[in-house]
This record gives sequence, structure tokens and C-alpha cells, in this order.
Amino acid sequence: MKQRVGLVGAGLMGHGIALNILRHGHALVVLEHPGNQPLGELEALGARTAPSGTQLAAQSDVVILCVTGAPQVESVLCDADGVLEGLQRDAIVVDCSTSLPTTSVRMDAAVQAAGGKFVDAPMTRTAAEARAGKLNLLVGGDVQTLERVLPLLRCFAENVTHAGPVGAGHRLKLLHNFVSLGCIALISEAAGHALSSGIAPDVFVNVLASGGGAGVALNRISPVVLDREAAGMQFSMSNALKDLRYYTGMVGDARGADEIARAVAQTLERTLGTLAPHALVSDLVHALAERNRRAANA
Repeated sequence: MKQRVGLVGAGLMGHGIALNILRHGHALVVLEHPGNQPLGELEALGARTAPSGTQLAAQSDVVILCVTGAPQVESVLCDADGVLEGLQRDAIVVDCSTSLPTTSVRMDAAVQAAGGKFVDAPMTRTAAEARAGKLNLLVGGDVQTLERVLPLLRCFAENVTHAGPVGAGHRLKLLHNFVSLGCIALISEAAGHALSSGIAPDVFVNVLASGGGAGVALNRISPVVLDREAAGMQFSMSNALKDLRYYTGMVGDARGADEIARAVAQTLERTLGTLAPHALVSDLVHALAERNRRAANA
């Protein structure tokens, strides 16, 4: 059954989600926002826009959020003229942002009080997979709500994993991103030392690929090491740092071990301080190599 879908956040990831929703024949309205990608491609497929969250929600059976983090999720839903003011009875809010589990639990209560249902469904993979309709979604929420929205999610997701109750999707996403970013940071630091000490980039990559460094992280970072090509790593360092801080906050609330995560976050924070605000995670390799060269020449 075709649904009326509202999307908040047609940025790098959200644009691909929107494209696949339209390709599958669903009606789509997008919140007007300066952070959106150009909407011409979506409008050519029939997408409409709304100036406020209230007006968007009033036209939607399902509202998908794809915003930066927990403060933006809460603002979009709860602010004056926000989504909750226009939410239709029994509508479903799907939060695909990277947020905090505690925020998801609070937003679930707020959405239910407004007469709707809520699931957290953060994404893994990249903007290329979003455009191809091959994201991974990690869903927190009750099974009945997931079953209702699952056909829509499958428009833009190859794999949908039910992680548990509301908040479990974001808990699992933060665990995933810690592992992913941690591996990338580790390889980047090693690559920085290789480049600054005269090890040939192709030799470094080949040795890791045929040994203990093989895997997704190396596949994503090796084009940067070899050719400074960052097409596969369009993820900002500031967002990566935000995700790691969310992770350490979550683990800190449970009084768990977080020494490695804090070290990775410190590396990103220190490096970002020397780069442009919109630097990418892929910039870490050559920034660390340059830091090593300066230290050696000091």
C-alpha cells in the first residue's frame, strides 16, 4: 500500500532515501531547510515541500527524520510549529538520525502522547548506498510498529535489523560507529606514520590487505592513502566526533570502559582543530602524516 511520507533532512543521506521513496511510488513531502541538497531531482519525480514540521506532518502517514543529532531530533519534533503539532493519529515517526538512546526513549513518549508511534532506525553505510537503496537500518521499537513500516523501509534499505525496544537501534548504531571509526582512526594513524617515514603507500596498503589489517575500514581508507581520493569517505570529522561523544556518554552512563573511544575522540578533536570546520574523516591520514613531519623537523 502506498503511503504519504514526510521527510525532515534531505541532506547527503536523506536525499538518497527520498529518491528511493519516490521511485517506489510513495507520495513525498520534504521540509524546506537550507541544509537540504538541491531538490530539483526529487521535485521532478513529484516531491513537494512544506515550510514547517507541522504542515509536513499534517500531510504524512509516516514522518522520517534524517538530521544531525539528538538536539535536532528533539527540536524538529517538539518545537513550536514542529512535527508533533501536526502529527496525524496513529502516524509513525521513524528517526534515521544518529542520536542518543535516552533521547529516543523521551521522543517515543512525546510521540505517543501526540497519538503516534515511534521507532529509532539509524543507518549504516554511505551516501552511495543511500542512493542505491542499500542502506542498513538498526531498528528500536515494538514489533507491530516495525511490521507496519517495514515495506516503506525496504524501499531504501537492503538490511533491516530489529535491535530491540525503542533506544536499542541507537545503542547499536553507536556501538557500530565506535568500531568503524576506531578502525579507521587506527589505520589512519599507521598510514600517517608510513607516509611520513618513507614507506611506499602501495606497499603499506598491500601488506595490511594481505594480513591483519584487511577489512572494510582499509577498503575505505586505502584510496586516500594511495591517491588522496576521498569519494568513498564523505563523512565529516565533526559528525564523527559527535558520534564518539555520544558513545562515550552512553558508556559513561553505564560506568563502562571507554578508554579507547576517548583516545580516538581526542585524536579527531586535536586534528579537527588544525583543519577547516567541514574537514572529512578521510583528511585524517594526511593531517597525521603532516603532524609527524613537523615533529621530525622541529
